[in-house]
Amino acid sequence: MVFSIALRLLGDHGLAEEVAQDCFVELYKSLDRVESADHLRFWLRRVAVHRATDALRRRATRPESLAEEWGEQYEFGSAADRAVALELRMESVLMSLPEPTRVVLVLRYQEEMRPEEIAAVLGQPIATVKSNLQRGLTLLRRKADVMLKEFIRE
Repeated sequence: MVFSIALRLLGDHGLAEEVAQDCFVELYKSLDRVESADHLRFWLRRVAVHRATDALRRRATRPESLAEEWGEQYEFGSAADRAVALELRMESVLMSLPEPTRVVLVLRYQEEMRPEEIAAVLGQPIATVKSNLQRGLTLLRRKADVMLKEFIRE
């Protein structure tokens, strides 16, 4: 879960591994304060999001350029190759979203958290989370229409 959140927010496998490792080192240091399995899951999600956000801010290159490089490096011909290319392109669409929107969408649809839980993890009002979700889905649909044209059958 921690690695998956970091990977979706960062788009970089190596950096996501570092963030996940940092999260678990911090967990080890804070283990005596964890009260239950639910508290642990909540705590790990919150730390993963914050660490990934910090890593994004420190990184010199933009995540969109990394995602575009992945998609441009891959030529597709067979059905399996097309599936990989589609996944890479979807990743680039997700990575092109603004950070707050991407965080909320990943927590909602990958981690299947309710808006109330996301608000608690991010320390934001529920209205902010809901508006980020709505704007994010709208933006994701628009970008997907443009960026995924070659995958749509007419």
